[in-house]
Amino acid sequence: MHGEPTLDDTAALDRFLAGVEKRAFRMARFATGDTEEALDLVQEAMFTLARRYARRPESEWGALFHRILQNRIRDWYRRQKVRNRLTGWLRWHEDDGDDPVENLPDREQHGPQAQVDNAAFHARLEAALQELPLRQQQTFLLRVWEGLDVNETARAMGISSGSVKTHYSRAVHALRAKLGDFHDG
Repeated sequence: MHGEPTLDDTAALDRFLAGVEKRAFRMARFATGDTEEALDLVQEAMFTLARRYARRPESEWGALFHRILQNRIRDWYRRQKVRNRLTGWLRWHEDDGDDPVENLPDREQHGPQAQVDNAAFHARLEAALQELPLRQQQTFLLRVWEGLDVNETARAMGISSGSVKTHYSRAVHALRAKLGDFHDG
């Protein structure tokens, strides 16, 4: 089953990417705190999936895509760590005050009271997710938003199934503690 992709293959891949795009963007934005960086990471992951794995069975695309995205996010963190070390030395005398979290767009929603309550919950959830350690955050998002099982999540993140269970459990407990009034009500 090698060779040039057919129109059916291309259409299936397009549908898959369209279906995963928004959630992947949110995952990357949570991880980076930066809209532009998140867009770049998702685009790179989509391009890599299309270029390298389009001929793989469609049932494998979810785990493959998320593995690629997780690798891109880890690479981004490594680059940031090095960049922060270098820029810390270079601008020790500057006070630019740029905080990527402060520069995120306001996600204000309009509508009836139910939408207002829902928006408040989502804002609290996003804030709580951003406070989680990266592995807990990404494990939670892969399991809950993407619906990957423990083994698929482990493959996507390059960690053991036991680690997935641990990170997921810790994430759920932390989120319940932070969102208790929303969770219980």
